[in-house]
Amino acid sequence: MLDAAANPSVLAGVDGKTSSRQLIEHNLGGTVNMLEFCKQHRAGFILLSTSRVYSIPPLAALPVEVVNRAFRPAAKNKLPPGVGPAGVAEEFSTAAPVSLYGATKLTSEALALEYGETFDLPIFINRCGVLAGAGQFGRADQGIFAYWLNSWLAKRPLKYIGFGGHGHQVRDCLHPRDLVPVLAKQFAAPKLTTSDRVANFSGGTASAMSLRQLSDWCAAAFGPHPVAADETPRPFDIPWMVLDSSKAARVWQWRPQTPTPAILDEIAAHARANPGWLDLSAPF
Repeated sequence: MLDAAANPSVLAGVDGKTSSRQLIEHNLGGTVNMLEFCKQHRAGFILLSTSRVYSIPPLAALPVEVVNRAFRPAAKNKLPPGVGPAGVAEEFSTAAPVSLYGATKLTSEALALEYGETFDLPIFINRCGVLAGAGQFGRADQGIFAYWLNSWLAKRPLKYIGFGGHGHQVRDCLHPRDLVPVLAKQFAAPKLTTSDRVANFSGGTASAMSLRQLSDWCAAAFGPHPVAADETPRPFDIPWMVLDSSKAARVWQWRPQTPTPAILDEIAAHARANPGWLDLSAPF
């Protein structure tokens, strides 16, 4: 069974628009229901988790420098354990705070592993970077690549929030179809050792892009469009998040296949074909 359901916004439950209780009931309660189903039917379980299980304070305090209009870990500074040139590894701290959303996913991970041990079920936890592709909802808090491209094309207001208002904050990018090969392997895999059940899956440093670089891509594809600056920091924002998928390569022989420019081209084609996508996918 594949658990890909969640309210995936780091602001969920604290933005005044969504209920914290509903967030927990949906994300964590939904996982418990699926684990109970797996227990009853002796089925394996795959949880699509998130990079947001990693501790926010050390990520927010990460020493960074600006190179080519994007943050990267400062080469001359000592980095916290679990962060290296390839990104944030599974060994990085998951200590609170991780946001309410991150806490629901981290707790779901712990429960899944406990169910696996208690009831002898194959359990796999895939911590994913930013997923992006055509047809993704254009939501600033969930689908930033789709949101940015659709908003730029529709000439809607955009702004760089926090970090000086420069748009240097960086995320990696992964097409969902690149997960399919590893999911197929996991569906057929036996129970693994505990240390091998949790792995990062992301586009890695090769896919990483700042908002400013994304704006440069949009300007070349769609023409110029102003982006405002808002230096006000937001809760849970971090300057740089790139996942290290070295473990996934070792355990599953997995590597991402779709480069970021191809993902952006796909989103752009969808945006042109669906000019009302932002309204259709907007929150109620």
